Amino acid sequence: MGLERRTIIAATAGGVASTVLAGCLSERGPGAQESLEPDVDSVGLLLNWNPSGLHAPYFVAADRGFYEAEGIEEVTIESGDGSDFSAQQAGLGNVEFAITSSDQVLNVNSRELSPLAVGIVMQRNPVVVFAPRERFDGLSDPLQLAGTTVGSGPGMVRQMTEAFLEHHGVRESVEYVDSGFDTVQQVLTGEIDAAGGVFGDVVDAEQQGVEIDSLSVQEAVPSYGHLVATSEEFAANDPDAVRAFLRATARGAVWATQNPDDAIDVVVDAQPELEEVRENQREKWELMRTEYVISEAVREHGWGWSEPEPWESTYETLAAADFFADEIDPGSVWENEYLDAEYEYIGEYADLVME
Repeated sequence: MGLERRTIIAATAGGVASTVLAGCLSERGPGAQESLEPDVDSVGLLLNWNPSGLHAPYFVAADRGFYEAEGIEEVTIESGDGSDFSAQQAGLGNVEFAITSSDQVLNVNSRELSPLAVGIVMQRNPVVVFAPRERFDGLSDPLQLAGTTVGSGPGMVRQMTEAFLEHHGVRESVEYVDSGFDTVQQVLTGEIDAAGGVFGDVVDAEQQGVEIDSLSVQEAVPSYGHLVATSEEFAANDPDAVRAFLRATARGAVWATQNPDDAIDVVVDAQPELEEVRENQREKWELMRTEYVISEAVREHGWGWSEPEPWESTYETLAAADFFADEIDPGSVWENEYLDAEYEYIGEYADLVME
């Protein structure tokens, strides 16, 4: 199976870097191990969706030459078609790296493929329940949702939202509807009272001049959002390429955090269609970098670290909803061994991005 669902070639690292920042490519960064050269000099990165501010670390790492400095001369970044598709392509080995999510890594592993999570980018569940402030006179308690209509698209967001409602004992009193991919507009126009979505949907809604309140699903269902996945075969055959890719991506995340406006410029340069919604992309990256990338695990172990509990929580929640094709061990789909904790931008990530 190829990549038929890909839509856009967003950026090719070598060409961008060579024209923007000549002279920085020979510096691998503090702590880099010079003897560990990847076997490959070019790789592909399949995003989960179209490029946005949430993907700033990868575009920055390509543009600033961080991948090339790690021995990966070219990284081709391509638009995706959902986290399920990205996890599947990583499992099939059709792309070296993919941005997906913990639920889809588990899902695809239950269907006889083996994508492997090697670095967690979003340390918290990105799913939220949100509504215009005027609808609930301030949504601050899940019990306020009793007797209302809640909508979302299908798939993981719905499963997570329903688990959140069940956790708080209001699922049976809520009319849950499929709002497809028009959730934000339906909640703004009052077709539904509240919506299940991701935090980026809240940014989109607020950009339309409406005050929004949201409840985080993380408190009920700890889980991981964006993560870097590869195939078990690629990781086994070229572990130094995986480590090099993660080092450069972490360095890109630090730079994008320290230079958020410039980071969004890089994303917009790679995807000019985003110029009209630049501020929206800036706010998404701001929210992600301040609330979703740092965790206690990152403070203790470094950028990208996995802990077993969120994987187990995600598996148990979705297994209860018959989301998986077969039983799997949630501890078998992720590894921390490719994270180079001696590298400054990984091991000291939390200190480097503190304001």
